[in-house]
Amino acid sequence: MRSVPNWVTYTALRLLAFAVPLTVLLIAGVNPWISSLVAALFGLSVSVIFLRRPRDTMSEQIYAARHRETPVVHEDDAAEDAAVDAAESAGSDASGRPEASAPQRSTDAER
Repeated sequence: MRSVPNWVTYTALRLLAFAVPLTVLLIAGVNPWISSLVAALFGLSVSVIFLRRPRDTMSEQIYAARHRETPVVHEDDAAEDAAVDAAESAGSDASGRPEASAPQRSTDAER
């Protein structure tokens, strides 16, 4: 069974830390601007205090993904590269220059 990616969990918790206080304040009849500001400050505080471990794990995963020693090559990428290389080698002569295409003749209808 696949586990939920860490960034999904962290994002959902951050959204809940903002949405729950916002909903409570709006139901209580507080001005929407003040409710949004208080909910944002509450969400930031909860994130800094309680979500340190998920945030650190997520930042380590992002760093590791951005600083890989070798790039990830998928099967279809390798197949496409091989097809392009084959097409390029078939389209060049022995000197490595592309072959000149035959000039096209115009018909009477095109003139």
